[in-house]
Amino acid sequence: MAARDGKTPSLRQALFAPRAVALVGASGDAAKNTARPQRYLRKHGYAGKIFPVNPSRKEIFSEKAFPSVADIEEQIDHALIMVEDVEAALEDCGARKVPVVSIYSDGFADAGPEGAKRQARLVARAKELGVRLLGPNSMGVVNLPGRVALTVNGVLEMDAPPSGGVSLVSQSGTMLGTVLSRGAARGLGFSKLVSVGNEADLGVGELVELLVEDSETQVILLFLETLRDARKLAAAARQAHAAGKPVVAYKLGRSALGEALARSHTGALAGADAALDAFFRDSGIVRVDMLETLIEIAPLVLNKKPPDLDRKPRIAVVTTTGGGAASVVDRLGLAGIEAVGPAPDKPIHDLTMAATPQKYRETLEKLLADQANDAVLAVVGSSAQFHPKLAIEPILGLARESLLEKPIGVFATPHAERSLALLAEKGIAAFRTPEACADAFSAYFAWRSPRKDVVVEKPVFHAEVFSLIKSLGIPTVEQAVAVAPDFAHSIAYPVAVKVLDAEHKTEVGGVALGIQDAKAFRETISSWGKNSVLVQRMEGGLAEVIVGYRRDPVVGPIVLVGAGGTLTELYRDFTLAMAPVSPEEALRMIERVRGLAVLRGFRNLPRGDVEALAKAVSALSRLFFLENILEAEINPLIVKSRGVVAVDALMLARP
Repeated sequence: MAARDGKTPSLRQALFAPRAVALVGASGDAAKNTARPQRYLRKHGYAGKIFPVNPSRKEIFSEKAFPSVADIEEQIDHALIMVEDVEAALEDCGARKVPVVSIYSDGFADAGPEGAKRQARLVARAKELGVRLLGPNSMGVVNLPGRVALTVNGVLEMDAPPSGGVSLVSQSGTMLGTVLSRGAARGLGFSKLVSVGNEADLGVGELVELLVEDSETQVILLFLETLRDARKLAAAARQAHAAGKPVVAYKLGRSALGEALARSHTGALAGADAALDAFFRDSGIVRVDMLETLIEIAPLVLNKKPPDLDRKPRIAVVTTTGGGAASVVDRLGLAGIEAVGPAPDKPIHDLTMAATPQKYRETLEKLLADQANDAVLAVVGSSAQFHPKLAIEPILGLARESLLEKPIGVFATPHAERSLALLAEKGIAAFRTPEACADAFSAYFAWRSPRKDVVVEKPVFHAEVFSLIKSLGIPTVEQAVAVAPDFAHSIAYPVAVKVLDAEHKTEVGGVALGIQDAKAFRETISSWGKNSVLVQRMEGGLAEVIVGYRRDPVVGPIVLVGAGGTLTELYRDFTLAMAPVSPEEALRMIERVRGLAVLRGFRNLPRGDVEALAKAVSALSRLFFLENILEAEINPLIVKSRGVVAVDALMLARP
């Protein structure tokens, strides 16, 4: 806790370790939510001063109550507002120079357009007063090591939640209780827990920055419903990486994010969730699929760096229960993780019939030292519950050096809470379900170091899409517009003919390919009833590729590369990255697209010019600089043995 020297505390101190707090709207009725913060602060041993504020009471729970914050003569570091008239309470806090105010009250951006306007006015006034805001709609802040329980969340009714090195920033106030209680049941301790509410001022990104500075925080967990400031979070995640503090995110809404088809293939493919995947990966954030994983994964990533694997991950599985291990190995396989065992036909180190404590420990130490695998998983059967000396104690006895060098996890098949709590105390990741176990290792292996900034040249805007693409240095097909009545053109046959006023031309019968002569050309366009058509030279190559750019409204500019052509949306074989990307990064993107293996000489097929493709991807990503361009797409970009050529393209720009 900050020293009581009268000096203005830092934002981090005022938020997490206030010397004195004001509880605006504190209730003397112990059954009310607004009575909880005062009760919890005392219950959990808060050593600072508490000033309940309630104009209708002289005393609350044996502590003097004040009519308003303005009536408190002492320095207040943090005020929690729990009344409807938030604006008046804020004025009092500003007059008393309270540096941080948490707002439990609702009725702001959560209450529609008028509430959003009210919130904007509140933020503007707070800025004028020099007050930082947490919320509105925030359930407050918990600092377990510092014994600060400044929250209305009912989880603090528990007597002694364990403290530890894991902190949580949550956009859901109720999830503070969920994560804390479930973690406590597993023997997992927490440091700071923050409910951000509406993020009117203090947001997820800035809170991550504060936790990076916090010496008691070693791993940062995020429970997210949306991203309100992706750029700020990305910068904070890079700071966390530099400080050796892993950031793990669980994001709601994977299944609810099916969007209506966008104007382009890129928009349809690069939906919100796919864009978020790219954002998390390129920011160095570990993304998990399951809430259970968010709670259990911290020991797996603690003191670890991103593996940055460019190949299929390999994990060594040792077990005393073949069936239990198979349930996890099956899940690992679905996640693309290979189990490496003592022989090609034996993917599991099965000690079921030969296990002794010494044998078990020797096997684990050998596997942890073996460079043939990237991690070790111990699957423990009934001995975890009834005979912990057999398999659990050998794991607990592993040297700390071994645990730091390579990630190790434990999946216990029975209900063995005591054994798993002992593992948690030792800092060893322990999982209760094969699904969460596999999800944790999958998330760990997908973890990447944050992408470094890429220096690329700013392009010049062109209103016509092919002119824009050509200006980026991407070769375009030879083409001309043929106009009625004679539809004359200079393109040598064979040609492709396309209508000019359709977004997906093949879907409206607006494309004809391989037209061999003028007679076939006229017969084709006569049925279309158009006054003009686009005539292009026929191009062939080794593969058709889609290269897209999109200014995503949540995460920002992204670039896409995938298997292209008319079946792009059907196959959905693509990869995304945050724009811009270098040609080297684009090459790595191309390697992740299964359908483009043909370009790499798959099974002695002719090799395509992947270097030219990578340059085209990098070039299109330069649209990052042109904020008026919302989307741009080349589909298909034909890849040849030498070079590439853009055959069809579209662009969506702001007026």
